[in-house]
Amino acid sequence: MSTPILRLGYRSRPRAAAGSLLLFLCASCSLSADALAADDLDQVLAGGEQANKTSAQSQQRIDKVVDETERLVTEYRSALSQIDSLRVYNAQLDKLVAAQEAEQASLREQIENVTVIGRQVTPLMLRMVDTLDTFIELDVPVRIEERRERVAKLRTLVDRADVTDAEKYRRIMEAYQIENEYGRTVEAYQGELVTAGQVRTVDFLSFGRVVLIYMTLDGDELGVWNQQTRSWDDLDGRHRNEVRKGMRMARKQMAPDLVRLPVPAPVEAR
Repeated sequence: MSTPILRLGYRSRPRAAAGSLLLFLCASCSLSADALAADDLDQVLAGGEQANKTSAQSQQRIDKVVDETERLVTEYRSALSQIDSLRVYNAQLDKLVAAQEAEQASLREQIENVTVIGRQVTPLMLRMVDTLDTFIELDVPVRIEERRERVAKLRTLVDRADVTDAEKYRRIMEAYQIENEYGRTVEAYQGELVTAGQVRTVDFLSFGRVVLIYMTLDGDELGVWNQQTRSWDDLDGRHRNEVRKGMRMARKQMAPDLVRLPVPAPVEAR
């Protein structure tokens, strides 16, 4: 009877050990699967992180390319604008160069003719001085000494070699302009008067070339220039106050007003 019992007990032990071994193998497999899953997840995450880094680097390169492209486009447009400006500027320079070339041609022609012009201008200036001298001697003797001295200086100037023809001509024209002013100004000045071989200092009053009157400094004697006889005529003392009034007006000592003075009758031109 004891033998079957022993046999049964012996058989039950190996079965229990096999079950424990199976459980241990299942647990090991479960652990291995979890470990493998964790490793795969880490790899997936690492791959995603690397992909993100790669994408960020690619985006940075793209942004850099876009910025560089925009910079180049801006420089290109600026270059086009400068080219347009330069074209306009060059066109204007071409016009200026053409004008300067024409001016140079004109100057060359003038330089070539300067000798001929000089030969023509010198006789002209001499005639102008002679004409001015003759005109002064035949004109109403307003500031006569001053005008004669101006003509004498012009004659000296024309003979000088250190003065250009342009300066000589300018001075002669200036003298003509001064003579022209005498015909439309009112002047009161002191000067020397020669009458009957006697030289006296008197006050002169001139209204252009229409009237020239003198009055002695004491106011006792008055005279008016007669252009027809080219001499001085006595002037009645009743004009003394009007002459003094005219002198005050000419010297800016009173406002302009009406002055009653004898005026020579007009002469018919021949």
